[in-house]
Amino acid sequence: MTLNQQLYSLFPKWSKEPGRAMRLFGVLIAMHAMESLQAQTPSDGLMMPSKNICVLVSYDMGTFDRYWEGSYLRSNETIATIDRNMVLPMAAIGILDNLNLYVSLPFISTESSEPNGGFFAGARGFQDIGFALKYRPIRTEWGPGRISFLGTAGFSTPFTNYLSDYRPYSIGAGAPEFSLRAIAQYEFKNQLYFRASAAQLWRGYTEAERDYYYNDGSYYTAWMDVPNAWTYETILGKWLFDTTLKLELSYSSLTSTSGDDIRAYNAAQPTNKVEVDRLGFSAQYYFKSIKGLGIVAYHNRVVDGRNTPKMSNTGFGLTYQFNVIKKQTDEENAQ
Repeated sequence: MTLNQQLYSLFPKWSKEPGRAMRLFGVLIAMHAMESLQAQTPSDGLMMPSKNICVLVSYDMGTFDRYWEGSYLRSNETIATIDRNMVLPMAAIGILDNLNLYVSLPFISTESSEPNGGFFAGARGFQDIGFALKYRPIRTEWGPGRISFLGTAGFSTPFTNYLSDYRPYSIGAGAPEFSLRAIAQYEFKNQLYFRASAAQLWRGYTEAERDYYYNDGSYYTAWMDVPNAWTYETILGKWLFDTTLKLELSYSSLTSTSGDDIRAYNAAQPTNKVEVDRLGFSAQYYFKSIKGLGIVAYHNRVVDGRNTPKMSNTGFGLTYQFNVIKKQTDEENAQ
């Protein structure tokens, strides 16, 4: 039995009132490309030294009760408030001083605060496994500070066979993605810095659990073309207390290069044109007394958008950095 058949068996009147049925799904929740985690990441200006590894484990709590249907901001009493929680393990590996590898695999769960009388469950599972290479070709003194230029190439693909078209509870877009990002950072001698980045995202197809959909025309196939996108980010940051505390203010945006709008009281779907503007704040602290250990906390809020949730999210995590060669040497000496 397909998902739509299950829904209609629970609410038989909906087969005669499709607009009412589709109202449930009027929002796009898959925003993994825009996840803003302020640690050692593929989009920041930091580099992991050669033969060092930094491991991050974070927990993110997101919520929304309104979404943009096209450019119209709508509330939906059927789904009430949506909670989206994520556990993210990630590793940053220093291959060379100026070349880092990143690996990540988020686990995401979604649910409604009032889950529709128990008829509609949320979703949970591993989302997309991601890999990225970051290279820093230039880092030099310039004027009253230091300028750096970096580039990142990334690839992600679904790790599990989750339903990408089960909106608003879907945990991801369900499509492979390749990205190229350019990063520039200027840091003053007082450790105030400014960073800007731009990235293009090329996305593939996702398979829905239906063989027909409308995207400014009729398509008799289960395969949906997920629109490509551009993302932009600007950061104002400052190191404090002898480089143990880092504070950042951020603005980020995502704009799809194609796609359609959610039609009134109809389903969101992976083909939608998504636009997001978001503000954020983060803090990261490195313990002097425990070498390699750090904590990170952040808050982000979507302030404008199109075909996307008006979401706010808060997260925190632990980071630990260690030297692989030194650890192996210490273990050999202990034997």
